[in-house]
Amino acid sequence: MKAIAIDDEPMALEVVRSLAAKVPFLELEACFTDAFKALEYLQREPVDVLFLDIKMPDISGLEFVASLQKKPLVIFTTAYSEHAVTSFELDAIDYLLKPFSLARFVKACNKAQEHLQLRNKSVAPNKDYIFLKTGYEQVKVLYDEILYMEAAGNYITFVLEEKKLLSRMTINELCELLPADRFVRVHRSYVVAKDRINKIERHQVCVKDQVVPVGASFMQKLQHSYS
Repeated sequence: MKAIAIDDEPMALEVVRSLAAKVPFLELEACFTDAFKALEYLQREPVDVLFLDIKMPDISGLEFVASLQKKPLVIFTTAYSEHAVTSFELDAIDYLLKPFSLARFVKACNKAQEHLQLRNKSVAPNKDYIFLKTGYEQVKVLYDEILYMEAAGNYITFVLEEKKLLSRMTINELCELLPADRFVRVHRSYVVAKDRINKIERHQVCVKDQVVPVGASFMQKLQHSYS
């Protein structure tokens, strides 16, 4: 995995650099004390993982992530625990509270690696299925089985014809994996199979015999997909 680190404290970057050198599947390619120089780097170079401090001058780590159009996997590194909930709302992979140990650092890196592997394996070109990691298993799910998906934090519930499956991923990752011609996001927490929608109403859609809410900002895109 290719990674960079951003922290306004040089000593904190040295800690990340030292720990990263001990993780065989991680390449820490650059460290920045200036978030805006890091932003320029991200615009030029592909990066898988971003280690990011939260409390920085000029721009916070939370604001920095929110400003990115194409987001790498984010692992926050901070001395403050009060931002944990907000960080996960931004789909962070993990939240390392300083000072953190090598074991804790490796655990976060393993999470990121699992996400990348799942992302790379989940969809094969011109196939009609997706592989989901549920617990310790990889489960093959046909697109035709899916009614809709509901996000809750870093987990997605796949609602199928006969059952439900829970998989660890964010809704943004989900939208990257699914073919846009077959699925549409209708809410900040919901993605629906287009051919399973029976009725479109003002604030909701009917999927088979179930009702799924539609966010106001998603309605135009939903209607356009059927025009």
